[in-house]
Amino acid sequence: MARRGEVLIAVLNSQADLAIAREQHWYRIPMEQSEKLKQQGHWSPKWLAFYQTKVFGTEAYCVNYYASVRRIYEVYRWELFPDQPKDDRSEQRYQKLELSPLERLAQPLVSQRLRRITFIPTTWDQFQAASAIEELLTHSNT
Repeated sequence: MARRGEVLIAVLNSQADLAIAREQHWYRIPMEQSEKLKQQGHWSPKWLAFYQTKVFGTEAYCVNYYASVRRIYEVYRWELFPDQPKDDRSEQRYQKLELSPLERLAQPLVSQRLRRITFIPTTWDQFQAASAIEELLTHSNT
């Protein structure tokens, strides 16, 4: 049975995060966000899709890429970024989602209005059928 949250659309705010997803096959979600999704019954995603922000130029304000989630586990930020200096931020906890290689949608899911997006839980069928982000928002609680 399909459940909302089997696909999680997550925001990409930087080229560096896209490079990590593309080359190292992982993405991080702050623990407080994953806890909120758990409380709403929208956690453990089987698929992760990426909403790209304005830093992506011609690929901005849409979902172009997705991947299957192979494994999820808790880590400290310093484990994700061992070359960064140790400070208060390095002690933050995240869910690390290990991913398959990224796949490109045949047609991007475009946002028809500029909006702030963090996470959108949806089903695989809704994700595959949608042509715009707004179609997924009508089914979402977040």
